[in-house]
Order: sequence, then structure tokens, then C-alpha cells
Amino acid sequence: MTGTCMRRILAAVDFSPVAERVVALASSLAEAYSAELFLIHIAAPEPDFVGYAPGPEGVRRHRARTLRSEHRDLQAQAEALRQRGIDAMALLVAGSTIEKLLEESRRLEVDAIVIGSHGHGALYRAVVGSTTEGTIRGARCPVLVVPARPDQQA
Repeated sequence: MTGTCMRRILAAVDFSPVAERVVALASSLAEAYSAELFLIHIAAPEPDFVGYAPGPEGVRRHRARTLRSEHRDLQAQAEALRQRGIDAMALLVAGSTIEKLLEESRRLEVDAIVIGSHGHGALYRAVVGSTTEGTIRGARCPVLVVPARPDQQA
């Protein structure tokens, strides 16, 4: 972030309960700074192998329907923000969540990332990892973390 100028903000949307608050915070910042707001959803990468049985075609159709639905929902959120006068764009990218989030933040040259925390415990983070922690470690700009619950610290 250059001084107090915030030109571009990236908000990570995962369609979880905290995502609504992520978009609310990011849109408030975009309004306050007259910044561009990018809503990004990172979809799971295409599976390398889905098997040979008749099921794989069904898996592919289900994945395509899911991606179309997520894209529609993301576009609708961006449109609602544009109706409020916010310069918002929706991006749906498939791949590894942390890697793609950081890659897009650099490509778009964002000044801040807004991301939600799901409030998992230490054991979960030790075994599975944390998208929020990985984003904080790899980001080249400030990362604002929205806690899973309003009364919880991130």
C-alpha cells in the first residue's frame, strides 16, 4: 500500500458464512477509497484422475454445474456492488487456493487482500494448514482477516 492510497482490493470469497462479512468489509474499503474491488473465488483444481467407471462423466458434469453456479453467484455479488456505485469485478480461478490467491494479487497489483478466517483450532492448522496463514506469509501487501464469528479474534 503506497501511503494511504488504496487503488485495488482483492476479496477472497469461498461462499462460507464468513464470506458475506469479507465482502462487506472489502466493499466498505472500496467505497471509502474509491478503489477497484476484485471478488475472487478459487475453485478446486480439476482432478487428475476420476476413474474409468461410468461415474467420471457424472463427476465432470457435476463439477461443471458447480463452477457455473459459483460463477453466477460471484457475478451477482459483483453486480450488486456495481449497483451501489462500487467498481467491482468477479474472478473465478481454479487451482491451489493459496498459490492462486497470491498469484492473482500480484497480477492485479492489489494494495490489500481481505480474507476470512474459519476459526479452526491448532490441530487442524497443524495437519491441514490454513489458507489465511499461507496468504499472510506469502502476500506482498497488507492482508485484512475477518474472523469466523464477529465476537472472535482471527
